[in-house]
Amino acid sequence: MFNIKKTLTIAAGVAGAFAFGGAHASADTTTAPSDYVVQSGDTLNKLSAKYGVSVDTIATNNNISNVNLIVVGQHLSFATATKAAATTAQSTTTAAATTTTTTTTSSSAKTSTSSASSNSAALNALIARESGGNVNATNGQYYGIGQLSAQARAIYGGNTADYNDQLNAMKAYIAARYGTAENAWAHSQATGWY
Repeated sequence: MFNIKKTLTIAAGVAGAFAFGGAHASADTTTAPSDYVVQSGDTLNKLSAKYGVSVDTIATNNNISNVNLIVVGQHLSFATATKAAATTAQSTTTAAATTTTTTTTSSSAKTSTSSASSNSAALNALIARESGGNVNATNGQYYGIGQLSAQARAIYGGNTADYNDQLNAMKAYIAARYGTAENAWAHSQATGWY
């Protein structure tokens, strides 16, 4: 039987979820453990998706300076990450209820965005040159989108056919060897390899 009160309650709940950031909620997230031991193949991106905690929050709470590098056996704590997520959700609700808008422009923000954009372009150019984006591309011992050697894959990961896993391994390799994707691309342009 049609229940108007129940229908209105559900509609109000859905509208509230969308208005206050509930669109980011996921039904397939698992409750984060208080102590997690990194397993082979884990990345912060995978853990973030699995437990519904942002990569930045995990990195901050575990003093990880390079989000592309975690080590098998490393212990990660999600305990404070859960509290931080709750605080963020609460802040989002408060911010959504407030109608004040502030606009700030700074040259350092523009520089940062420009640098990230050119770094992304360099990374995309490397992927296009090395594999054309094919996660199964091989050239002798080199494999995947970044054409990493077996030794590099042992250190940085990227042994699966998962695009994000290979991308994170490639980024970690580039960060360790060249610092930035732009430097790696410049080396690739000069030598034909990176």
